Amino acid sequence: MTRSSTDSTDATGPPDTPSAASAELSGPAEAPATAGSPAPAAAFDALYAHCATALFHQTFLLTGNRGLARESVARAFALAWERWPEVAMDRDPVGWVRAAAYEYAVSPWHRLRRAHRRPDPPPDGPASRALLDALLALPPAHRRTLVLHDGLGLDLPDTAAETEATTPATANRLLNARAAIAERMPEPAEHDAPAGRSAPLGELLGTLALTPAPGTLPAPGRVRTDSEHRAGRWTRTTFWFAAALVGLTLFTLVTAPTRHETPQSPARRISGVPPRAGPWKPGPQDVLLEKKLRGELVQGTARLVPGTG
Repeated sequence: MTRSSTDSTDATGPPDTPSAASAELSGPAEAPATAGSPAPAAAFDALYAHCATALFHQTFLLTGNRGLARESVARAFALAWERWPEVAMDRDPVGWVRAAAYEYAVSPWHRLRRAHRRPDPPPDGPASRALLDALLALPPAHRRTLVLHDGLGLDLPDTAAETEATTPATANRLLNARAAIAERMPEPAEHDAPAGRSAPLGELLGTLALTPAPGTLPAPGRVRTDSEHRAGRWTRTTFWFAAALVGLTLFTLVTAPTRHETPQSPARRISGVPPRAGPWKPGPQDVLLEKKLRGELVQGTARLVPGTG
């Protein structure tokens, strides 16, 4: 999983001071401090308390659906617990979980789920409604780029790394996303440079993200338990599938014939076929003619003279 190599909360943007809404959207400014080397469960719970709520607000901007946003956060942390040694040793655990949550939130498979086909009712306020409609009309890659760059304040290289794209492609996505937003909301999408953060748009993104309340996010202990149960189910399913495959293979080896024998067709009478031809047998007239010719043998040319009787 590719994501930003630097902490999302320490990303340096333009010299403008971020607004309160943007700062809350990005989450706490520093990673949770832990004394010594805490137990994995305690470290996971600290990471969950540190950024779960901020991730909910961010994924709401990507989906427009509160239920899907909560599910994306829970799935991302469940995946992080399954791969906790990798996440714990990562330079940016928050970025790791954020990338997993974003990838789950923008997955096209959610369109097949009836509960997530439509976004939630639009928020109050014409500006928020217009911005949410414009965001959901963007392609997922453009939407994700805009949220990371203008919403969270990541610089262009970090945004490109987290979205698994080149820096020029990320800049083009950002420009196209801002242009699409500007068609509906000209003022917030104004910016000075393609690589610079649009402060008005970031302010509106932060305000829109904070519109829905996160509700009751699952407790970190529940997330860890669900992750372990899911991993156990997958392990058991894989084991039984492998056992069934081995059993079917052994049954095939035991019951399969060792050589192929062509089956004999059943005998039946065939009509309309001419009788088999054999050697020629002379008839009575042929026998008499042969005897006559043998008894009338002559010498010389007299044999060539035709008879008169």
